[in-house]
Amino acid sequence: MIDKAKSEIHIGCQGWNYDDWTTRADGETVFYPRGTKSNQMLENYSKVYDTIEVDSTFYAIPASSAVENWYRKTPEDFTFSLKLPREITHEHLLQSTAFHVLEEFCDRVLLLKEKLAVVLVQLPPQFEAGKENAQSLRDFLARLPKEIRFAVEFRNREWLIDWTFEEFERNNIALCLVEGNWIPREMTFEAIGKRIADFAYVRFMGERDLTSFDKVLRPQDANLQMWKTEIERTRAKDVFIYFSNFYEGHAPASVNKLKKLFGQKMIEASNLEKQKSLF
Repeated sequence: MIDKAKSEIHIGCQGWNYDDWTTRADGETVFYPRGTKSNQMLENYSKVYDTIEVDSTFYAIPASSAVENWYRKTPEDFTFSLKLPREITHEHLLQSTAFHVLEEFCDRVLLLKEKLAVVLVQLPPQFEAGKENAQSLRDFLARLPKEIRFAVEFRNREWLIDWTFEEFERNNIALCLVEGNWIPREMTFEAIGKRIADFAYVRFMGERDLTSFDKVLRPQDANLQMWKTEIERTRAKDVFIYFSNFYEGHAPASVNKLKKLFGQKMIEASNLEKQKSLF
């Protein structure tokens, strides 16, 4: 189980740049203060939460100036988890033909220095558990720089076998634990009990059928309580947890629910409005 005296549980959202999170001039408080511009969102977000998962890096390696800006705009105890580019995971399927992209990406994200939490390797459903892909995975893991923490998300249940767990343990790679439709929940929970890495990575997804993200539309309180119990079984030193808007409809609300379950201090969105009004 989690040693609460030693473990750090960091809970945040998958992304920060959502217009629906900005309170309307004549509306009730949502998250960002009224009038918040896109380039102010990260700074406001980091006043409330201590970690974020960045989705944009899945589509392209970020510019050095962007990474340096993220670092500069956030408090010293803030961390970023970044998705590995899909060019590596989806187009080249971890093969050596993309190792040059991997090296460039890693060099770039190391500009975050101590604010770099984890790099997420999200693999597609068509990355099946066969001999060729297994060799590609093994070679890929061996290529990863040791100074960066990596978590791997499978969307094919065939990978949740002892061979995979042994490879991950050898390289201190975390299995990304996902609340989603790709792998049965009972298989995910079973994997929690295996000692694989000294950190854990959890993602809360949801059906992508929502079109607005300003309030909770499908409460998942019972599911969150179940996950809280399971997360407490991990023996990880650091646990990073990220919510999608699609999970309940409004990721900040989901984050606050889980923070409350873990007894963590919460900062209400209304506090941002009060801070804004001082200037």
